[in-house]
Amino acid sequence: MYAVEVRDHVMIAHSIKGEAFGPAQKLHGATYVTDVRFMRPELDENDIVLDIGLAIDTVKTVLSSINYSNLDDHPDFKGRRSTTETVSRWVFDKMKAAIAAGKLGPSAKGITRMKITLHESHNALASYEADLGA
Repeated sequence: MYAVEVRDHVMIAHSIKGEAFGPAQKLHGATYVTDVRFMRPELDENDIVLDIGLAIDTVKTVLSSINYSNLDDHPDFKGRRSTTETVSRWVFDKMKAAIAAGKLGPSAKGITRMKITLHESHNALASYEADLGA
């Protein structure tokens, strides 16, 4: 399996309701270093996984819709906890839709799997990985 990974970051605020979250129940900020890994079993006719420039631009566009936002007020997180795991799935779904819409170019049609990793800090991260057909 071949892979290309691009990175960006996003700054958000949120509170996570529920006793299990202790002090994180209060409004707080987070900066997520966000890695998006694109995977495919074979390279395309240009011997690439996908256009890295388009991947970087698309990740930036996806993240811009939540950057400097309070996720407690964001319609996509209404009625659900904005845990790091949930946010990584949200990024996955947005990137999957961008691939389907052709925003990552023709090479991206060969992407079969994707992994989104959000780094909360230098020693904690969460991710979501799945096949694009799922």
